Amino acid sequence: MRNKWIQAGLSVASLALAVLLVVFLPQIVHGLTGANVSWNEIGAVFRSLSWQMILLMGVLWFASLWAYTYVMTSALPGLTHLQALTLNGAGSAVSNLLPFGGAAGVALTFGMTKGWGFATRPVVVYTLVTGIWNTLFRFILPAVGIIALLVAGRIPDSRLTSAAWGGAISILVLVAVVTAALYWQRAADLLGRGLDRLLGLLPRKVRPPAHYASDAIHRLRADTADVVRRRWPGLSLGMAAFLALQCLIMACCMAATGAYPGPAETVAVFAVSRVLTSAVITPSGAGIMEGGTAALLIAFGQPPGPATAAAILFGFWTYTIEIPWGALALGAWSLLRRRDAADDHRSPEPASQA
Repeated sequence: MRNKWIQAGLSVASLALAVLLVVFLPQIVHGLTGANVSWNEIGAVFRSLSWQMILLMGVLWFASLWAYTYVMTSALPGLTHLQALTLNGAGSAVSNLLPFGGAAGVALTFGMTKGWGFATRPVVVYTLVTGIWNTLFRFILPAVGIIALLVAGRIPDSRLTSAAWGGAISILVLVAVVTAALYWQRAADLLGRGLDRLLGLLPRKVRPPAHYASDAIHRLRADTADVVRRRWPGLSLGMAAFLALQCLIMACCMAATGAYPGPAETVAVFAVSRVLTSAVITPSGAGIMEGGTAALLIAFGQPPGPATAAAILFGFWTYTIEIPWGALALGAWSLLRRRDAADDHRSPEPASQA
Protein backbone atom coordinates (compact mmCIF):
# COMPACT_ATOMS: atom_id res chain seq x y z
CA MET A 1 0.00 0.00 0.00
CA ARG A 2 2.87 2.32 0.82
CA ASN A 3 4.38 1.73 -2.61
CA LYS A 4 1.05 2.46 -4.27
CA TRP A 5 0.75 5.74 -2.41
CA ILE A 6 4.33 6.65 -3.35
CA GLN A 7 3.63 5.83 -7.01
CA ALA A 8 0.43 7.87 -6.94
CA GLY A 9 2.24 10.80 -5.33
CA LEU A 10 5.04 10.68 -7.89
CA SER A 11 2.50 10.57 -10.72
CA VAL A 12 0.62 13.59 -9.38
CA ALA A 13 3.88 15.48 -8.83
CA SER A 14 5.09 14.61 -12.34
CA LEU A 15 1.86 15.75 -13.96
CA ALA A 16 1.87 18.93 -11.88
CA LEU A 17 5.45 19.61 -12.97
CA ALA A 18 4.48 19.13 -16.64
CA VAL A 19 1.62 21.62 -16.23
CA LEU A 20 3.90 24.13 -14.50
CA LEU A 21 6.53 23.81 -17.23
CA VAL A 22 3.92 24.59 -19.87
CA VAL A 23 2.38 27.44 -17.87
CA PHE A 24 5.79 29.04 -17.36
CA LEU A 25 7.03 28.17 -20.85
CA PRO A 26 7.52 31.84 -21.85
CA GLN A 27 9.78 32.37 -18.85
CA ILE A 28 11.66 29.12 -19.59
CA VAL A 29 12.20 30.18 -23.21
CA HIS A 30 13.46 33.54 -21.99
CA GLY A 31 15.87 31.83 -19.62
CA LEU A 32 17.17 29.54 -22.37
CA THR A 33 17.44 32.10 -25.17
CA GLY A 34 17.02 35.58 -23.69
CA ALA A 35 14.05 36.14 -26.03
CA ASN A 36 10.86 37.76 -24.75
CA VAL A 37 7.58 35.98 -25.42
CA SER A 38 4.15 36.17 -23.79
CA TRP A 39 1.00 34.08 -23.72
CA ASN A 40 -0.85 36.94 -25.40
CA GLU A 41 1.51 36.66 -28.37
CA ILE A 42 1.20 32.87 -28.41
CA GLY A 43 -2.60 33.14 -28.25
CA ALA A 44 -2.64 35.57 -31.17
CA VAL A 45 -0.67 33.05 -33.24
CA PHE A 46 -3.14 30.29 -32.36
CA ARG A 47 -6.11 32.47 -33.32
CA SER A 48 -4.58 32.99 -36.76
CA LEU A 49 -4.56 29.26 -37.58
CA SER A 50 -6.83 28.29 -40.47
CA TRP A 51 -9.23 25.37 -40.23
CA GLN A 52 -7.71 23.91 -43.39
CA MET A 53 -4.29 23.68 -41.75
CA ILE A 54 -5.78 22.18 -38.59
CA LEU A 55 -7.60 19.60 -40.72
CA LEU A 56 -4.37 18.74 -42.54
CA MET A 57 -2.59 18.25 -39.24
CA GLY A 58 -5.40 15.98 -38.07
CA VAL A 59 -5.17 13.87 -41.21
CA LEU A 60 -1.39 13.54 -40.85
CA TRP A 61 -1.77 12.66 -37.18
CA PHE A 62 -4.22 9.84 -37.90
CA ALA A 63 -2.06 8.65 -40.81
CA SER A 64 0.94 8.46 -38.45
CA LEU A 65 -1.06 6.32 -36.03
CA TRP A 66 -2.11 4.04 -38.87
CA ALA A 67 1.50 3.77 -40.08
CA TYR A 68 2.57 2.60 -36.64
CA THR A 69 0.01 -0.20 -36.73
CA TYR A 70 2.26 -1.85 -39.35
CA VAL A 71 5.02 -2.00 -36.74
CA MET A 72 2.62 -3.57 -34.26
CA THR A 73 1.05 -6.09 -36.63
CA SER A 74 4.52 -7.11 -37.82
CA ALA A 75 5.66 -7.71 -34.25
CA LEU A 76 2.52 -9.64 -33.26
CA PRO A 77 1.27 -11.90 -36.08
CA GLY A 78 -2.52 -12.19 -36.02
CA LEU A 79 -3.08 -8.68 -34.66
CA THR A 80 -5.36 -6.66 -36.94
CA HIS A 81 -4.73 -3.01 -37.79
CA LEU A 82 -7.89 -1.94 -35.96
CA GLN A 83 -6.81 -3.83 -32.85
CA ALA A 84 -3.34 -2.28 -33.16
CA LEU A 85 -4.86 1.19 -33.43
CA THR A 86 -6.91 0.56 -30.28
CA LEU A 87 -3.96 -0.93 -28.42
CA ASN A 88 -1.66 1.94 -29.37
CA GLY A 89 -4.19 4.58 -28.35
CA ALA A 90 -4.90 3.00 -24.97
CA GLY A 91 -1.21 2.40 -24.22
CA SER A 92 -0.24 5.93 -25.23
CA ALA A 93 -2.90 7.43 -22.97
CA VAL A 94 -1.58 5.50 -19.97
CA SER A 95 2.05 6.33 -20.79
CA ASN A 96 1.21 10.02 -21.23
CA LEU A 97 -0.46 10.26 -17.84
CA LEU A 98 2.24 8.58 -15.75
CA PRO A 99 5.94 9.46 -15.40
CA PHE A 100 6.93 5.79 -15.73
CA GLY A 101 3.85 4.85 -17.69
CA GLY A 102 5.68 2.32 -19.85
CA ALA A 103 5.19 -0.41 -17.24
CA ALA A 104 1.49 0.35 -16.93
CA GLY A 105 1.24 0.40 -20.72
CA VAL A 106 2.81 -3.06 -20.92
CA ALA A 107 0.36 -4.38 -18.32
CA LEU A 108 -2.52 -2.92 -20.33
CA THR A 109 -1.11 -4.51 -23.50
CA PHE A 110 -1.14 -7.95 -21.87
CA GLY A 111 -4.70 -7.45 -20.63
CA MET A 112 -6.07 -6.33 -23.99
CA THR A 113 -4.26 -8.93 -26.08
CA LYS A 114 -5.30 -11.70 -23.70
CA GLY A 115 -8.90 -10.62 -24.25
CA TRP A 116 -8.34 -11.01 -28.00
CA GLY A 117 -7.08 -14.55 -27.54
CA PHE A 118 -3.32 -14.09 -27.77
CA ALA A 119 -1.04 -16.29 -25.68
CA THR A 120 1.48 -14.76 -23.30
CA ARG A 121 4.62 -15.77 -25.21
CA PRO A 122 3.83 -13.92 -28.49
CA VAL A 123 2.92 -10.79 -26.51
CA VAL A 124 6.24 -10.92 -24.64
CA VAL A 125 8.05 -11.15 -28.00
CA TYR A 126 5.90 -8.29 -29.34
CA THR A 127 6.85 -6.09 -26.37
CA LEU A 128 10.55 -6.83 -26.83
CA VAL A 129 10.56 -6.30 -30.60
CA THR A 130 8.63 -3.02 -30.57
CA GLY A 131 10.82 -1.76 -27.74
CA ILE A 132 13.97 -2.64 -29.69
CA TRP A 133 12.73 -0.97 -32.87
CA ASN A 134 11.66 2.18 -31.04
CA THR A 135 15.08 2.37 -29.37
CA LEU A 136 16.99 1.77 -32.61
CA PHE A 137 15.11 4.51 -34.45
CA ARG A 138 15.51 6.86 -31.51
CA PHE A 139 19.26 6.41 -31.94
CA ILE A 140 18.99 6.95 -35.70
CA LEU A 141 17.08 10.23 -35.40
CA PRO A 142 19.96 12.35 -34.01
CA ALA A 143 22.21 11.07 -36.79
CA VAL A 144 19.60 12.00 -39.39
CA GLY A 145 19.25 15.47 -37.86
CA ILE A 146 23.02 16.03 -37.87
CA ILE A 147 23.34 14.87 -41.47
CA ALA A 148 20.47 17.16 -42.54
CA LEU A 149 22.26 20.17 -41.03
CA LEU A 150 25.56 19.14 -42.60
CA VAL A 151 24.03 18.77 -46.05
CA ALA A 152 22.35 22.17 -45.70
CA GLY A 153 25.61 23.77 -44.59
CA ARG A 154 24.23 24.85 -41.22
CA ILE A 155 27.47 23.83 -39.43
CA PRO A 156 30.02 26.17 -41.03
CA ASP A 157 33.04 25.49 -38.79
CA SER A 158 35.24 22.82 -40.43
CA ARG A 159 36.25 21.24 -37.13
CA LEU A 160 32.64 21.03 -35.95
CA THR A 161 31.66 19.65 -39.35
CA SER A 162 34.22 16.86 -39.09
CA ALA A 163 33.11 16.06 -35.56
CA ALA A 164 29.45 16.07 -36.63
CA TRP A 165 30.14 13.68 -39.52
CA GLY A 166 32.06 11.41 -37.19
CA GLY A 167 29.28 11.43 -34.63
CA ALA A 168 26.54 10.74 -37.16
CA ILE A 169 28.44 7.90 -38.81
CA SER A 170 29.32 6.39 -35.40
CA ILE A 171 25.65 6.36 -34.39
CA LEU A 172 24.60 4.71 -37.65
CA VAL A 173 27.39 2.12 -37.38
CA LEU A 174 26.30 1.32 -33.82
CA VAL A 175 22.71 0.82 -34.96
CA ALA A 176 23.88 -1.36 -37.86
CA VAL A 177 25.96 -3.52 -35.52
CA VAL A 178 23.08 -4.05 -33.08
CA THR A 179 20.66 -4.80 -35.92
CA ALA A 180 23.08 -7.31 -37.44
CA ALA A 181 23.48 -8.99 -34.05
CA LEU A 182 19.72 -9.44 -33.86
CA TYR A 183 19.64 -10.94 -37.35
CA TRP A 184 22.85 -13.00 -37.67
CA GLN A 185 24.28 -15.47 -35.18
CA ARG A 186 27.88 -14.69 -36.19
CA ALA A 187 27.38 -10.95 -35.61
CA ALA A 188 25.80 -11.67 -32.22
CA ASP A 189 28.84 -13.77 -31.22
CA LEU A 190 31.28 -11.04 -32.24
CA LEU A 191 29.33 -8.27 -30.50
CA GLY A 192 28.92 -10.33 -27.34
CA ARG A 193 32.62 -11.13 -27.11
CA GLY A 194 33.54 -7.51 -27.75
CA LEU A 195 31.21 -6.24 -25.03
CA ASP A 196 32.46 -8.89 -22.61
CA ARG A 197 36.04 -7.66 -23.15
CA LEU A 198 34.96 -4.09 -22.43
CA LEU A 199 33.09 -5.15 -19.30
CA GLY A 200 36.19 -7.06 -18.20
CA LEU A 201 38.03 -3.73 -17.93
CA LEU A 202 35.73 -2.58 -15.13
CA PRO A 203 36.88 -2.76 -11.50
CA ARG A 204 36.33 -6.17 -9.94
CA LYS A 205 33.69 -4.88 -7.49
CA VAL A 206 31.34 -3.73 -10.25
CA ARG A 207 32.37 -6.19 -12.97
CA PRO A 208 29.49 -8.45 -14.11
CA PRO A 209 29.93 -12.23 -14.39
CA ALA A 210 31.89 -13.74 -17.27
CA HIS A 211 30.06 -13.92 -20.61
CA TYR A 212 27.37 -11.59 -19.23
CA ALA A 213 26.94 -9.62 -22.48
CA SER A 214 27.10 -12.70 -24.71
CA ASP A 215 24.46 -14.49 -22.66
CA ALA A 216 22.18 -11.42 -22.66
CA ILE A 217 22.46 -10.99 -26.45
CA HIS A 218 21.78 -14.66 -27.10
CA ARG A 219 18.75 -14.63 -24.80
CA LEU A 220 17.41 -11.59 -26.64
CA ARG A 221 18.02 -13.27 -30.01
CA ALA A 222 16.31 -16.44 -28.85
CA ASP A 223 13.25 -14.42 -27.86
CA THR A 224 13.01 -12.25 -30.96
CA ALA A 225 14.95 -13.97 -33.78
CA ASP A 226 11.95 -15.42 -35.64
CA VAL A 227 9.97 -12.16 -35.74
CA VAL A 228 13.03 -10.03 -36.54
CA ARG A 229 14.18 -12.36 -39.33
CA ARG A 230 10.81 -12.67 -41.06
CA ARG A 231 9.19 -9.32 -40.38
CA TRP A 232 11.96 -6.72 -40.25
CA PRO A 233 10.77 -4.98 -43.47
CA GLY A 234 7.34 -4.26 -42.02
CA LEU A 235 8.84 -3.17 -38.71
CA SER A 236 11.34 -0.81 -40.35
CA LEU A 237 9.08 0.64 -43.05
CA GLY A 238 6.25 1.15 -40.57
CA MET A 239 8.53 2.97 -38.13
CA ALA A 240 10.06 5.10 -40.89
CA ALA A 241 6.61 6.08 -42.20
CA PHE A 242 5.42 6.89 -38.67
CA LEU A 243 8.38 9.19 -37.99
CA ALA A 244 8.20 10.81 -41.44
CA LEU A 245 4.52 11.66 -40.92
CA GLN A 246 5.27 13.07 -37.47
CA CYS A 247 8.00 15.21 -39.02
CA LEU A 248 5.45 16.48 -41.54
CA ILE A 249 3.17 17.40 -38.63
CA MET A 250 6.01 19.43 -37.15
CA ALA A 251 6.60 21.14 -40.51
CA CYS A 252 2.89 22.04 -40.64
CA CYS A 253 3.03 23.42 -37.09
CA MET A 254 5.98 25.60 -38.04
CA ALA A 255 4.44 26.77 -41.31
CA ALA A 256 1.09 27.53 -39.67
CA THR A 257 2.66 29.63 -36.92
CA GLY A 258 5.22 31.40 -39.11
CA ALA A 259 8.25 29.63 -37.62
CA TYR A 260 9.34 27.42 -40.51
CA PRO A 261 13.18 27.45 -40.64
CA GLY A 262 13.72 25.23 -43.70
CA PRO A 263 13.67 21.48 -44.40
CA ALA A 264 17.07 20.60 -42.90
CA GLU A 265 16.43 22.60 -39.74
CA THR A 266 12.96 21.05 -39.44
CA VAL A 267 14.44 17.54 -39.50
CA ALA A 268 17.01 18.55 -36.88
CA VAL A 269 14.41 20.12 -34.59
CA PHE A 270 12.17 17.08 -34.97
CA ALA A 271 15.04 14.75 -34.07
CA VAL A 272 15.84 16.77 -30.94
CA SER A 273 12.17 16.91 -29.93
CA ARG A 274 11.88 13.11 -30.08
CA VAL A 275 15.00 12.71 -27.95
CA LEU A 276 13.60 15.15 -25.36
CA THR A 277 10.49 12.98 -24.93
CA SER A 278 12.79 10.47 -23.18
CA ALA A 279 13.03 12.78 -20.16
CA VAL A 280 11.16 10.71 -17.56
CA ILE A 281 10.81 13.54 -15.04
CA THR A 282 7.46 14.31 -16.71
CA PRO A 283 5.20 11.98 -18.72
CA SER A 284 6.68 11.71 -22.24
CA GLY A 285 8.88 14.70 -21.47
CA ALA A 286 5.88 17.06 -21.53
CA GLY A 287 6.97 20.66 -21.02
CA ILE A 288 10.63 19.77 -21.51
CA MET A 289 10.11 18.92 -25.18
CA GLU A 290 8.26 22.19 -25.84
CA GLY A 291 10.94 24.29 -24.17
CA GLY A 292 13.80 22.61 -26.02
CA THR A 293 11.99 22.75 -29.36
CA ALA A 294 11.18 26.44 -29.01
CA ALA A 295 14.75 27.25 -27.97
CA LEU A 296 16.20 25.43 -30.98
CA LEU A 297 13.80 27.16 -33.38
CA ILE A 298 14.82 30.53 -31.95
CA ALA A 299 18.47 29.53 -32.36
CA PHE A 300 17.69 28.95 -36.05
CA GLY A 301 16.48 32.55 -36.33
CA GLN A 302 12.72 32.14 -35.89
CA PRO A 303 10.60 34.74 -34.00
CA PRO A 304 10.17 33.78 -30.33
CA GLY A 305 6.36 33.92 -30.22
CA PRO A 306 5.72 31.80 -33.34
CA ALA A 307 8.52 29.40 -32.37
CA THR A 308 7.00 28.79 -28.94
CA ALA A 309 3.52 28.46 -30.44
CA ALA A 310 4.85 25.88 -32.95
CA ALA A 311 6.41 23.85 -30.11
CA ILE A 312 3.17 23.87 -28.10
CA LEU A 313 1.11 22.96 -31.16
CA PHE A 314 3.40 20.04 -31.96
CA GLY A 315 3.18 18.90 -28.34
CA PHE A 316 -0.61 18.87 -28.71
CA TRP A 317 -0.50 16.56 -31.75
CA THR A 318 2.09 14.19 -30.27
CA TYR A 319 1.07 14.18 -26.60
CA THR A 320 -2.08 15.94 -25.46
CA ILE A 321 -4.50 14.60 -28.08
CA GLU A 322 -3.43 11.03 -27.34
CA ILE A 323 -5.04 11.18 -23.89
CA PRO A 324 -8.69 11.66 -25.01
CA TRP A 325 -8.00 9.47 -28.07
CA GLY A 326 -6.75 6.71 -25.77
CA ALA A 327 -9.77 7.09 -23.51
CA LEU A 328 -12.03 6.62 -26.55
CA ALA A 329 -9.99 3.57 -27.59
CA LEU A 330 -10.31 2.05 -24.12
CA GLY A 331 -14.05 2.75 -24.08
CA ALA A 332 -14.52 1.17 -27.49
CA TRP A 333 -12.52 -1.89 -26.44
CA SER A 334 -14.59 -2.30 -23.28
CA LEU A 335 -17.88 -2.04 -25.19
CA LEU A 336 -16.77 -4.50 -27.86
CA ARG A 337 -15.52 -6.89 -25.20
CA ARG A 338 -18.90 -6.82 -23.45
CA ARG A 339 -20.70 -7.31 -26.76
CA ASP A 340 -18.52 -10.28 -27.69
CA ALA A 341 -19.05 -11.80 -24.26
CA ALA A 342 -22.82 -11.38 -24.64
CA ASP A 343 -22.72 -12.95 -28.11
CA ASP A 344 -20.76 -15.92 -26.78
CA HIS A 345 -23.27 -16.34 -23.99
CA ARG A 346 -26.24 -16.29 -26.39
CA SER A 347 -24.73 -18.51 -29.08
CA PRO A 348 -26.19 -22.07 -29.02
CA GLU A 349 -23.91 -25.02 -28.59
CA PRO A 350 -23.30 -27.02 -31.80
CA ALA A 351 -25.47 -30.07 -32.21
CA SER A 352 -23.73 -33.34 -31.49
CA GLN A 353 -23.16 -35.66 -34.41
CA ALA A 354 -23.96 -39.31 -34.29
